[in-house]
Amino acid sequence: MGNKWVVYILALAVFLIGTVEYLISGIIQIVATDLGVTTSSAGLLVTAFALSAAVGAPIVIAATIHLDRKKLLLMILGIFILSNGLVYVSPSFEMLLVTRMIQGLSGGVATVVAMAVSTRLVEEGNRGRAIGIILMGLSSSLVLGLPVGTYLSEVIGWRLLFIFIGLLSLVPLLVIYKKVPLIKAQEAVTPRAQLAVIKNKKILAAVVITLLYIGAYSTLFTYIAPFLLTQSELSASEISGILFVAGICSFMGSKIGGVIADRKGPKFTIYFGLSLQASMLLLLSVIDGVITAHIVIIMLWMLATWATSPAQQLYLVTQVPRSPDIALSINTSFIQFGFALGSWVGGLVISNSSVEHLGWSGFVIALLSLLLAIRLFTLKKEQLSV
Repeated sequence: MGNKWVVYILALAVFLIGTVEYLISGIIQIVATDLGVTTSSAGLLVTAFALSAAVGAPIVIAATIHLDRKKLLLMILGIFILSNGLVYVSPSFEMLLVTRMIQGLSGGVATVVAMAVSTRLVEEGNRGRAIGIILMGLSSSLVLGLPVGTYLSEVIGWRLLFIFIGLLSLVPLLVIYKKVPLIKAQEAVTPRAQLAVIKNKKILAAVVITLLYIGAYSTLFTYIAPFLLTQSELSASEISGILFVAGICSFMGSKIGGVIADRKGPKFTIYFGLSLQASMLLLLSVIDGVITAHIVIIMLWMLATWATSPAQQLYLVTQVPRSPDIALSINTSFIQFGFALGSWVGGLVISNSSVEHLGWSGFVIALLSLLLAIRLFTLKKEQLSV
């Protein structure tokens, strides 16, 4: 794996993109106050990023399939870097919303292309490992990027923080320019091919499960800072500390979920993850005023949510063995749709009720996901047409 260090640099780029996506959740009240909007309105900044990545990225990937991957990655990462500068100069909420759409589109495309490029830089037997390194960069943005970014936003200001992330992104840009060879895309993943896969009832049900459990997660996580503040008076550094531990739990959940899925199978792991996620959201809704208990429950909730992810992906691969990349690309889009759904639902709850009721909303969505999983796994075996 001679180009392993280049793959790690690509993972750094994905880490910075993930940090930009998740960062708003940690500083949402600061952003809302600075822009003169409500917390629920500020949540649209999360929705805009997620929707742009979910809808726009697959279209751009398909439209540029014949373009050299190195050139595309350089161009799209350059746009992402410039978008961080736009955050600094955006004078209004509306302008920042447009900027977040640009960040979501460029960041979503860059993540997918970085994963594809990483597999071309290593030997065939190491491709899975290369993809794992890229995904590690994404999960690390929750473990490290979000809490550190939340803390730094109080030290240097949230707008300047985006400039700092943009400058850091120049490092992978220069390495890609110097060390990544010209790479021609091999096979197009067209919208028609994606639709052909999603026509299968089991695949459709599986990606809707993804939409719902990520939506349940995002309903609360988008507004996790104000939710925690309803339980106790916490400083920005204390909130960043909680987010750091929560990020570690998400990282552990991904690891544990993968191990359980290999040993017990994806169906068992999905049942386990969704059941625990729904249970923890229910507990968060009924336990009042005990911040320590809330923190412990949040840790278990994070672990459960992220333990479901590898099992979901393994299930999809087993269902479409001839076109696993298409199934996984669709699942990735539905993950972003889930983030958008959750931030939107959470915003509605805050606008019409209270931050304290976010747990109930998340619980209902997670329960729907679990019921759909039960329905999916009791369906009779169907013949795939892809």
